[in-house]
Parts: sequence; C-alpha cells; structure tokens
Amino acid sequence: MTVKQSDQAMEQKRGETEVEEKTAVAVGQEQEQEEKSSRKAQRKKQQKEKSLWRTLPRRRIFPIWLRIVVVLIFSAAALVAGLMVGYGVIGDGNPIDALRIETWQHIIDIVTK
Repeated sequence: MTVKQSDQAMEQKRGETEVEEKTAVAVGQEQEQEEKSSRKAQRKKQQKEKSLWRTLPRRRIFPIWLRIVVVLIFSAAALVAGLMVGYGVIGDGNPIDALRIETWQHIIDIVTK
C-alpha cells in the first residue's frame, strides 16, 4: 500500500465514524422527542383521569352512616364492659349485677337522699 492509499483509507474511516456519530446523535434526539411526547401524552391521560374522578361521586366501601352506627355500638359495648369491670372487680360485687335495674335504682336512691 502506498502512502496515498493509506491516507485515503484513514479519511474514509474518519468519514464513516463521523456519519456514525451524527446518526447516533440523531437517534438520541429522536428518542428524547419521543420521551417528551410520551410524557405529554401521559400527563394528558392523568389529567383526564383526575377530571373524571372529580366529576364522579366517590363510592365508599364503608359508608359514613355505617361508621357512625359501628362507633355507637362499640361505645355502648365499652360502657357495659367498664360497668361490669368496675362493679365486679373493683367493687367486689357480681359483674352481672351492674346490668340489673335494681342496682341502679339503689345507686340513684343513695345519691338523691
């Protein structure tokens, strides 16, 4: 190979690498544009979903009225349990007696007299 031929081969290789670099840059720019457009599309989709949720009423699995009823039931159960523990364990009486009307009538009579 002569010097001219080797110079030509080197120039040809440089031209090929430049083309490859330009192609890689173009592909990278295309990917960035696709990502931006897909991001925009995702944002639009999310905004549509949000606006749809805003317009539709929220369906609750455990409705508010049922929550109130459950809280009242638990409160009543806690009151009864506290009465039985207080009267039976602390007061040395029979825990079932705390639920009898006669016991409460006796307590009211003591307080009012």
